[in-house]
Amino acid sequence: MKRRTVLAGALAVLAYPMHVDARPYTLGPDDATITYTFNLGGTPVRGIVPVERANLSIVAKNLAASTADVTADVRRARTGLLPITEALKSRSVLAAAEFPKARFRSTRVTLGPDGRMSDGATLGGLLTLRGVTRDVRFNAQLFRNTGTAPDDLDRLTVILNGSVNRRDYGAKGYGELVGDTVHIEIRARIETTL
Repeated sequence: MKRRTVLAGALAVLAYPMHVDARPYTLGPDDATITYTFNLGGTPVRGIVPVERANLSIVAKNLAASTADVTADVRRARTGLLPITEALKSRSVLAAAEFPKARFRSTRVTLGPDGRMSDGATLGGLLTLRGVTRDVRFNAQLFRNTGTAPDDLDRLTVILNGSVNRRDYGAKGYGELVGDTVHIEIRARIETTL
């Protein structure tokens, strides 16, 4: 296990040679989930899909150089109502059998007015869903644990919020019942691997 941690840290530094203070992070013990909300016949329906893998790198001295690469298994998406969950995973919506993974890769970080990621920052990137990749933007927040020292970045909380149009990804099924806009919230506790 120790060898893997050292290797992961070395790879992160090699991947970002201009930022030797880049710190690689993985999901903490609480893992992470993606919560999505869409309208079904005018009523909001909420569901979740677990994050399967996350490779994150945070550059404390240059937060705009931080990166994220997150994969979720859409076959495990659920809404709490079996018929709606099955319709969601069907070929005309998520096509989960054919395209089991969704992936987000960040391409840019825009900091908030105060130069931080706790208020007004955005995370832009590429979201791949159903084999289709589109540019997206999430409102982003990054927090230390309550009561920790300002330089204690070992454990952090990430919150992302945004919306996508499902038709942009070819998820057109049940259009007479389901709204096109899907609101997404991602909450994750992350830990440094160094």
